[in-house]
Amino acid sequence: MYSQRLAPDVNHLLRGLPRDDWEAISNHLELVRLRPGQLLTDCGQHTNHVYFPTTAVVSMLSFLEDATTVEIATVGNEGMVGIPVVTGGNAMPYRLEVHTPGFGYRLAANKLRQELLRSPAILRLTLLYVQALLTQIAQTAVCNRYHSLNQQVCRWLLLAVDRLCSNEIAITQQVIATKLGVRREGVTEAARKLADLGLIHYSRGHITVIDRVRLELHVCECYGLVRREYGRLLSNGDGGPALPERLGHARALAVCAHHAH
Repeated sequence: MYSQRLAPDVNHLLRGLPRDDWEAISNHLELVRLRPGQLLTDCGQHTNHVYFPTTAVVSMLSFLEDATTVEIATVGNEGMVGIPVVTGGNAMPYRLEVHTPGFGYRLAANKLRQELLRSPAILRLTLLYVQALLTQIAQTAVCNRYHSLNQQVCRWLLLAVDRLCSNEIAITQQVIATKLGVRREGVTEAARKLADLGLIHYSRGHITVIDRVRLELHVCECYGLVRREYGRLLSNGDGGPALPERLGHARALAVCAHHAH
């Protein structure tokens, strides 16, 4: 457990809480380090905690009978993981696995259930987040079915850098292929094309987005649709979007520095 003062502004969902609700819930939050590949909850398990990522990114993974794994959504500092606690389903229908290491706030599932009954504002905000997350899941399915692999890779990269403290992603092409449910060779070819256009640079286990603005010109409409829906449903009260803005280095470093001490 880490002892620094908890701050809601490093998670956009917590930032949307009224002050009284934040003060009521903050005493029950625990800041924890989330490690790469860490399994938070597996398919069929009951979840004992929900997590509000701050600098970590969590993958929601679905499994097929042949053991193929496909990523159906990612969650970063825009939201929370542990939706069955909100909906009442209790058991997790998918796997929650840490994709990018970092920090997050952990809250006991029973405490969240109590707060949902106590506070109409917390209930409304979490239900709006569930709707936004369902939009991401549905649009991921549409994208994987109808759009080119190049467009899917662009979407995945943009969603990744939205949730990170820099434009650098520590990941292999094999992992991206696994998350998209495609062959690694296809991802390698897509990455090569993007690199030839000067949009990214890649090396073994590492991808850097060099020109984000131009990368957005190559992505399908799925990325913008999901981003707009998060903003529509979860605008944080000051006019800003619920999904993280394109992180400038100063703001990104400030967020990371919050966890470094």
